[in-house]
Amino acid sequence: MRPLRLITRLRYALRRSRMLQIGVLLGFWLLGQGLSHLIGLPVPGGIIGMALVLALLAGGVIRPPSIHRGANWLIAEMLLFFVPAVMVVLDHRELLGLVGLKLAAAIVAGTVLVMAGTALTVDFCCRWRMRLVD
Repeated sequence: MRPLRLITRLRYALRRSRMLQIGVLLGFWLLGQGLSHLIGLPVPGGIIGMALVLALLAGGVIRPPSIHRGANWLIAEMLLFFVPAVMVVLDHRELLGLVGLKLAAAIVAGTVLVMAGTALTVDFCCRWRMRLVD
């Protein structure tokens, strides 16, 4: 009976604590990083960690409320993660010329392609799921 009570308390603490949720997400990132180095995959550890979280969410092992607050905070503060990139632009003035325009075009094209790919994937999955329900 005691282990069940401990698990219940841990679930409650995880759902209430933003910092604990961020710690869990950080743990998945570190696990993905370790797997990437261990296996020698040319995939960043963050992507592997995100795939692990997605698999656990899809399998019902982790419920969305368990990481919702932490993920929302990380998304809300995403601008802070780009501050070092802005400082690089200030150090490398050549990025403000033709090289910078080419780089910006590549970034915009890449972003558009990723957004389109994501939209098409979500649309495909929604249609597939609707066919399964009907």
